[in-house]
Amino acid sequence: MKKFYEELVEGTESERNNLLSIPILQSGVKGEITIAQYKEFLTQAYHHVKYTVPLLMACGSLLSEEYEWLREAIGEYIEEEMGHQEWVLNDISALGGDKEAIRVSQPNIETEVMVSYAWDTIHRVNPIGFFGMVFVLEGTSIALATQAAESIKKKNNLGNEAFSYLNSHGSLDIEHVAFFENLMNKVTNQDDKDVIVHCAKVFYKLYGDIFRSIQ
Repeated sequence: MKKFYEELVEGTESERNNLLSIPILQSGVKGEITIAQYKEFLTQAYHHVKYTVPLLMACGSLLSEEYEWLREAIGEYIEEEMGHQEWVLNDISALGGDKEAIRVSQPNIETEVMVSYAWDTIHRVNPIGFFGMVFVLEGTSIALATQAAESIKKKNNLGNEAFSYLNSHGSLDIEHVAFFENLMNKVTNQDDKDVIVHCAKVFYKLYGDIFRSIQ
């Protein structure tokens, strides 16, 4: 019998492949994106990363008592994710950007929609669906972050100080995914499993739209 994490990976394969095939992601891995495009990626990352901790808090507060073990895990996630939006802003500053201007800027509509869907899932549908977003963002980080950072750095002759966000998530999320896999394999309620798979499929589309919005 398959464990749920395996079902989640297999059930979202098509959506994951669609995301990974987006031209700007392919270009990023090859180091073929411009500094302006990298800044824009970081800008959009800031506008969703700053909501990671509030979303985790909201999710944890609305889980039912049977998921107390998952609520405790969310506490660990929160501790790990605190302040990551400032890493993104510091990377933008290292690239010559104005991080305070980015802090008060408006996100692309695609970024706003992804965050809004996460809030809506937690508050209207089922808070456990948020783990579909965790699955997509952390899995994508492992697949692309470290490789893209090295390629962009070499191609544009940049220093490590402009890659704290990408480098940290490439390595950090390897541990996170192992942790996440163990958590998902403890979920036994079929309705909750279905919600997580559905939300992961949607988040692959919405996260992909953010990359498609970068010119």
